[in-house]
Amino acid sequence: MKIYLSSTTLALCALAASSLSHAQTAPAQALYTRSLAATCANCHGTDGRAVQGSSALPLAGMDKNYLVAQMKAFKTGTRSATVMHQISKGYSDAQIDVLAGYFAAQKK
Repeated sequence: MKIYLSSTTLALCALAASSLSHAQTAPAQALYTRSLAATCANCHGTDGRAVQGSSALPLAGMDKNYLVAQMKAFKTGTRSATVMHQISKGYSDAQIDVLAGYFAAQKK
C-alpha cells in the first residue's frame, strides 16, 4: 500500500516538527543561560544582584555592550583584576554574549 502526501501536508508536518523542536530548545537554552549566570553568583549575587556591602559590582541591569567589553578586557588582560582575568578565560565569546544579555535583562 502506497501513501501519497501532498506538498501542503508535508509542509505542515515539517512546520509542526520545527515548532516542537523549538519548544524543546527554548527551555534548554534558558536552563543553559541560567547555569552560566549561576557561575557568577558567588561574587556578584544571584541574578547579578550583589549583596549589600560586597566589593563585587552588581551586574543586574548593566548595559550589555559594556559587560561584553569588560569581560573581553579581563580575558585579554587589558583590564586588571584579582580573579576575573582567570575566570573570563573560561568563557567563549558566545558565552560572554549570553551572560551579558542575561544580566542586562535583569532588574537592578
